Amino acid sequence: MRLRYHEIAACLGLVPCGGDRLLTSVATDSREATPGSLFVCIRGEHADGHDFVRQAEEAGASAVLASRALPRANVPVLPVQDTVRALGRIAAYWRRSARAKIAGVTGTAGKTTLKELLAQILAVRGKTARNNLNFNNQIGMPRAMLAADGDEDFWVMEAGISREGDMEELGGILRPDMGLILNVGVGHTQRLGAKGVAAHKAALLRYLAPDGCGLVSADYPDLVREAAATGATLHFFSIKDASMKYHAAYEGPEMQDDAPDAVSGRYRLCLDGEWTSIAAPFCGEYGAENCIAAAAAAHLMGLSGSEIAAGFKRAAMPAQRFSRKRCGRWDVIDDTYNANPLSMRRMLDAASELAEGRAFVPVLGEMLELGATAAGEHEKLGLHLAELAPAGVLWKGGHAPDIRAGLRRGGYKGAFAVIRESGHFIATVQDLLRDKNLDGKGGVILFKGSRGNRLEKECADFRARCCAGQEETGKTPGEDENVL
Repeated sequence: MRLRYHEIAACLGLVPCGGDRLLTSVATDSREATPGSLFVCIRGEHADGHDFVRQAEEAGASAVLASRALPRANVPVLPVQDTVRALGRIAAYWRRSARAKIAGVTGTAGKTTLKELLAQILAVRGKTARNNLNFNNQIGMPRAMLAADGDEDFWVMEAGISREGDMEELGGILRPDMGLILNVGVGHTQRLGAKGVAAHKAALLRYLAPDGCGLVSADYPDLVREAAATGATLHFFSIKDASMKYHAAYEGPEMQDDAPDAVSGRYRLCLDGEWTSIAAPFCGEYGAENCIAAAAAAHLMGLSGSEIAAGFKRAAMPAQRFSRKRCGRWDVIDDTYNANPLSMRRMLDAASELAEGRAFVPVLGEMLELGATAAGEHEKLGLHLAELAPAGVLWKGGHAPDIRAGLRRGGYKGAFAVIRESGHFIATVQDLLRDKNLDGKGGVILFKGSRGNRLEKECADFRARCCAGQEETGKTPGEDENVL
């Protein structure tokens, strides 16, 4: 951003006090403050930003946004009742001066992947800004907007919700030229109230910029209904209905001999009558939805089919999103960033496909924030797991009895083990693989769970154990010794 102190004061309805200095960034952590930054004091669960104003000043902060008096501050203070809401108002003010075409992205599963993919495709045409990782709430999204220089051609901003009213707040700040809704399913429903997920996601379309449009999956009837009810101009994409002007089909995985850790899939896309075949940095049927959503959005924002194909070719996914690493005879898939019922099923299907007759071992964690639906959704997950016939299942967190019940209902006869603590994991997985005679055979092992499970620790432990075995012997684990 490039906003003067007096501009920010005016947009917040305040009388400025102090010199009119230029502010070029926002920090919510005093360790991130730099000369020219606005330090926003936020009361968190474990710390209060107001207690770190001195540190922010020492790091160079040029002004402070605060909700309590700071008589000892040495830089101008903008006093407000709620600093998070004020941060949103500043971002909304900055958005009005942006010349970029702005896409607002939401959905239940895969929205961060879609955001990353679309941003990298649009970057073929021009300068593009996007949220970092999945910083998509009332703090993260405004910070991402204010981190933009203002001279970009495109912004791609992800909006995530976990309670009633979230989308209304985020939509009012962003006012996108395109509202892109990838899908809907059960996820973070604990505080969403009586309205369905589709209604909350479709609310983004009520906050489009003048002449803005919505781009929505046609494969979810409740989403189509709720999107239509907003009155927005709509475009649709599908992976089920080939009559749609934007549709896609999955053609299968691609393994690259020169990049053994890479995962890619081949997809065929129809862009309003123009056909193209692309390779994406993920595989599986679910990926067709991400591909056509990103391609359709880029097409509607003015990119050609050749530019879109070039964007896919150079696209890369962030860490902990179906990240594959070859460890001896094991393909270790790290998808530990988060989980809900829809994303769980999709990643399980994709990892199972990669196994291609080899052993498939899912290491999964409890799906959090599902409220009253939690027990039933975990049992459904167990039932889906049974259909995939894994060699064994390891579980971390609550609802293990519900997973077990679903596995039994599905006729699963394999091993099921609960990880009690981090130190228990390696011994547990070793026992499972030994019992199944898989030590020297290998296969695919998938790690996926909600953030609270921290399954990245178990994933790192497994990878380290495999790599340690390789280094000690000088051989590939699994060739002739009992290494994981």
